[in-house]
Amino acid sequence: MPPVQSPPRPRPHARAFWVAASLGWACATHAAPPASGPAAPQIPVAEVALRPVGAGLTLDGTLQAVQQSTLSAQASGRIAQLLVKAGDAVRAGQVLAVVDDRMTQAGVVQAQAGVAQAQAQQQQAQTQLQRTRELQRQGFLSQAALDQAETQFQAAQAGTAQARAGAVQSGLAQGHTRLTAPYDGFVLATHAETGDLAAPGVPVLTVYAPQVLRAVVHVPASRAALAAQAPRVEVQLPDGQWFAPASRTRLPAADPVSQTVEWRLNLAAAHAAQLLPGQQVRVRFVAGQEERLVLPAPAVPPRRPRPAVCWWG
Repeated sequence: MPPVQSPPRPRPHARAFWVAASLGWACATHAAPPASGPAAPQIPVAEVALRPVGAGLTLDGTLQAVQQSTLSAQASGRIAQLLVKAGDAVRAGQVLAVVDDRMTQAGVVQAQAGVAQAQAQQQQAQTQLQRTRELQRQGFLSQAALDQAETQFQAAQAGTAQARAGAVQSGLAQGHTRLTAPYDGFVLATHAETGDLAAPGVPVLTVYAPQVLRAVVHVPASRAALAAQAPRVEVQLPDGQWFAPASRTRLPAADPVSQTVEWRLNLAAAHAAQLLPGQQVRVRFVAGQEERLVLPAPAVPPRRPRPAVCWWG
């Protein structure tokens, strides 16, 4: 019986070529390199070395108005007039909203009538006191009658003072039905409309003064020590400019829910001139330098997905 022969093994490929598009380079291997050909490609080499780099923390923040007030009525009633809307400029003392004041107005009228009545009684008691003094001097009335007239006059004086205090109180209640601007500024938001029920503590309007703005950033509690020790803090405006704030304040407690510490960075008037509350800014805490392995930027390929292609032939 003739011996069994194994099938012939296939010959290796004469040429293999591999293209890796994800890295942007290619290599080729040949079974027998040609005697002459193009020069070998020059591959750039980037040096990775320890270099000093800035250490710190960069976070997103928002702009807030330092002077910002939420106004609410101090008397209960329906809002009869809402005289402004969001974005309107207001002056200090300007009436912004009026609560239905018919009840308080009636109280003012009643208090004024009480003052008039008390003043008339005081005038009558004063006239009676003067007459009693004259008759007592002439011997027609006793000292007891004079004492009684003086007591009645003092009671009339107290009644007048009480009536006047009631009138002042009614005037204050009448003033509580009118919401006025505490300072020059703008209306940031309205929280009610005409006809809504106003009550003490229920917001009606929010106003702010645009002169002073601050950047508010919330630093994670785990990085609070780094931010506190940073010798320099900088704020980046929407136009890309970095600058140091006029002053900075760190709140002494962390938020129990978000576990962050709030920092408030007041901006100079020149930097805040063209900004608005609610805009986003960048805040960085520069904490010196430290050595790290650094790769030159040109050596880093752009981060865009490209498929890898391999081909053998």
